[in-house]
Amino acid sequence: MPATATPTERYAKVIEVSRRVNWDTDRDLIRGRRFDYSKTFLPSGLSLGNEIPFLTPGDQRLLSQVQGRTYAYLFGLVERFIGAKVLELGRAHSLGDQVAMEALVRLTSEELKHQELFRRLEAMMGSEMPPGYVQTADADAVAGMVLSKSTWAVLALTLDIELFSQAHYRASIAPQDNLSELWKDVFLFHWREESQHAILDEMELVAEDARLAPAERDAALDDLIALVGAIDGLVQGQAAADAAYFVKIADARFTDEQAAQIAAKVLKAYRWQYIVSGVMEPRFQKVLFGLLDDAQKQRVQAALAPLAYAVPEEPQPLPMAA
Repeated sequence: MPATATPTERYAKVIEVSRRVNWDTDRDLIRGRRFDYSKTFLPSGLSLGNEIPFLTPGDQRLLSQVQGRTYAYLFGLVERFIGAKVLELGRAHSLGDQVAMEALVRLTSEELKHQELFRRLEAMMGSEMPPGYVQTADADAVAGMVLSKSTWAVLALTLDIELFSQAHYRASIAPQDNLSELWKDVFLFHWREESQHAILDEMELVAEDARLAPAERDAALDDLIALVGAIDGLVQGQAAADAAYFVKIADARFTDEQAAQIAAKVLKAYRWQYIVSGVMEPRFQKVLFGLLDDAQKQRVQAALAPLAYAVPEEPQPLPMAA
């Protein structure tokens, strides 16, 4: 797409690609398959299971499956508020640019499809994995909290999520040959559609930013920082639940000290997956920091400083999303 393309032309390109990559959950993705529990789900570049030295290969594989289950659950959770916000944005275009409206309606439809997919995957994993797994957050409650914030903040958070989902797939999931085939395909198909969503998120965020006065942008940044804090609270709860579940169902018997190390590492992994990797993603930095002044950039950096430790011991490439 040329740099001089109009917004309508960019919306039209998203529609064209969306039609081309569109997939059906049963016909194209699941195809009657089940998860292969003899294989890894979430790779170590995301799970950080390789950073726990006393885990056996079997332990690491099980931890990857527990985290992989949560990875699917949390994507389904965040897509609840993403779909609702995009539907709202589509209505804003309803008496204007019909191409923009169609692009956003298609995005909403795809997010609804993803939510249904992740609900199905949870039902599959729930019937196949040992009992005791807990989802610690309610999707509607989280969506209500997020949507109470300014549109600018919600769009910035949404762009972050959809860019890190692409970076995770390209840098950590796609290169691995030892993953459960169905689990890997879920995030291949998810990535194909999310790449178009991020384009729309960026367009809508930049347009919303242009409507704000400086004081409004400053307040919106407060909202974004609050949302990052809320996401951190969410992952703290889920990390504690997942670590306890893993310790309970693993074949090994862990000491209290080892169980605490597992819990700390799972929290580090979730902070890496859901916060730090997104903030480090080059395209997100270019867009967000391009909208902020120096003082606002410093506020973002100060808010993120307590989470700066949450990066893999082995550096992970984070390619700029397409």
